Amino acid sequence: MASDNEKFGVDVIYALPAKQKVVHVMITPGTTFIEAVRQSNIAGFFPEIDLDKVKLGSFSRLVKQGDEVMPGNRIEIYRPLIADPKDVRRQRAEKAKDEGRANKITGGKL
Repeated sequence: MASDNEKFGVDVIYALPAKQKVVHVMITPGTTFIEAVRQSNIAGFFPEIDLDKVKLGSFSRLVKQGDEVMPGNRIEIYRPLIADPKDVRRQRAEKAKDEGRANKITGGKL
């Protein structure tokens, strides 16, 4: 475990469908998630990242930008959703009804 003055390393991760980037950053205790992202300069590689609105996480759990990074954390930068999953599901169900693959009244399989 790091003492109060020792720096420790964390990974800042951002992924697109075709590529990903992992930047290792040495930070001091008390550093927040957004400060670590800024130190990593990952926005220089991906200009579409809006650091004011970005959602962050650690091991698939959402965290606040102002939360303190602990040793062993990794920082994941999340992209906004392209489509609402509920709307996509609703559209698939309507398409199945229109194509006759689902009951037009109940929506269940034929």
